[in-house]
Amino acid sequence: MKIAYQGIPGSYSESCAKKNYPGCETISCKTFDECFEMASNDNNIRTIIPESNKTTGNIGIEYLIFKFRLNIYAEHFYKISHNLLGLKGSKITDIKNVYSHAQALSQSSIFVKKNNLTEQVRADTAGSAKYVSESRDISKAAIASTLSADIYNLDIIEKDIQDNKENYTRFLIMGKDIHQPENDKNSYVTSFLFKLKSKPAALYSALQGMAINGVNMIKLQSFPEKNSFSSYFFLCEVEGHLNQQKIKNSLEDLNYHCEDMSVLGVFEADKIRKK
Repeated sequence: MKIAYQGIPGSYSESCAKKNYPGCETISCKTFDECFEMASNDNNIRTIIPESNKTTGNIGIEYLIFKFRLNIYAEHFYKISHNLLGLKGSKITDIKNVYSHAQALSQSSIFVKKNNLTEQVRADTAGSAKYVSESRDISKAAIASTLSADIYNLDIIEKDIQDNKENYTRFLIMGKDIHQPENDKNSYVTSFLFKLKSKPAALYSALQGMAINGVNMIKLQSFPEKNSFSSYFFLCEVEGHLNQQKIKNSLEDLNYHCEDMSVLGVFEADKIRKK
C-alpha cells in the first residue's frame, strides 16, 4: 500500500501510517492539497490526513474534504507524544528557542512557558527537527516525534512534554475508490457532507429525521462555501452503518432538505471511541 502524507520523514502522520499499516510505502508531500491531489489521481495511493486533535480541536482541512470528496476508508486515533529534541549533548538549560508546528507548540504550552522558551512556528514538526539538526546551534530545540530524533540524529532532552498526557489526533485514511465494509457486529461510523436549501429553520428541519429514527450524531461542523459568508456546508458523522434502515431513513429525510449531499464513507469506529 502507498500512503501520501503531509510533511517530511519523521512526521506524526508518517508515524501513524507506519504503525497501522506495517510495510506500507509512505510518500512525502509538501502540502495537504498535494496529498489530496495525489490520492485523487491515482487509485493505488491513499492519503493519511490529521482531522482533529483532542486538545486543540480541528486541524482545518475540511475545505479539502469538500473539494475532493475522497472516500474515507478508516479512522485512527493516534496518541501524540511530543518530545523536546536538541543537538547531541544539549541540556534543557542550553535551550532558548523551540521550533515546531503551531499545533505542537500549543499542545505543549505549559512546558514551553515553564522553561521560558521562545516559540518559533514552522510548517511541521519533522521539518523543525531537521532544521535544528542542520543549524548546529545548541540553543535551538524542536518539538517532534521520537522517529524524528532517530532520523535527524538528535537527543531527546525531555519526553512527553504535551499538556494532556492523553493527547490523541484523529487521522483519516482516504482514497479515490469507493469501498464499503460489510455490516457485521462491529461499530461503524457513516460520514457525509451536505448543503441545505435556503429556508427558515432549515437545519432544525433537516436533522429531525435523525431524532425520529434514533440516530446518534457524533460530529456536526459547518464551514463556508468558497467565496461566500452566507452559504455553508456541513460535515456530519453518525454512529451506524449506511445499510442500517435507520441510517437510510435519516439520510433520505435529510436529502429532501438539501441542495447538495455526498456520502464520504462508512468505516469501522476506532476502539478509542469505546473508552
